[in-house]
Amino acid sequence: MSVLWSFYLRITGWTLRGSFPYHLPKCVVIVGPHTSAWDFVIGLAFRSKLHLEHLKYLGKDSLFKGRFGFFFRKLGGVPVDRSSQHNMVDQVVERFNSEERFVLALSPEGTRKKVDRLRTGFYHIAKKAGVPIVMVGMDFSRKEGIIAEPFMPSADEAADFRKIHAFFAPIQGKIPAQGMSHLLSPQL
Repeated sequence: MSVLWSFYLRITGWTLRGSFPYHLPKCVVIVGPHTSAWDFVIGLAFRSKLHLEHLKYLGKDSLFKGRFGFFFRKLGGVPVDRSSQHNMVDQVVERFNSEERFVLALSPEGTRKKVDRLRTGFYHIAKKAGVPIVMVGMDFSRKEGIIAEPFMPSADEAADFRKIHAFFAPIQGKIPAQGMSHLLSPQL
C-alpha cells in the first residue's frame, strides 16, 4: 500500500515539509485544518508514506459498526462513544499509560465545520499523559503536508494555543473558508 499511496501523492502533486519525530514512542498528533472528507484520504496517504501504520485516530463509534467496521479498525481507528458519561480525556490517557508505543492523531477542531475556537481535549490528553504534541498541517493551496517540531504542553495554556493558532492560521484546507486563520489573535 505504501507504494500506491506514494504514487497517489506524487501524481496529485502533494509534497512533505518537515520530518516525523520517529524517536517519540508516544505523542498526540494534531492535524488540520479539517475542512473536508478529503483530509482523511490525504492523511492516509501521508500515514502510509511515512510508515506510521501504528498511528491511531479516534472515530465516532457508528463508523465501526456494520460491514465496514473492520476497515476503520484496520486503518488505525479507535471507536469512541461520544454519548458516554465517562471522561473521554481520561479514557485516552489510560490508553497512553497502558501502551508502550501509542501515537494518536486528532483534529484540533473536532469537526469539518468552521469553529470559533479549537477543542481542548487533545491538549489535556497530551498534558495528562505527559506526551508531546506534534502539529501537522495539510495545505491544499500548496498541496503540502507540513510537520512542525514537537512541543510539550506548558503551564501556560494560552501561550500554547497562540502557538497552535499561529502554526495553523496560514494553512488552507480543502475549503479555505472553514480554516483557522480567524483564530489567530491580533496581538501576535
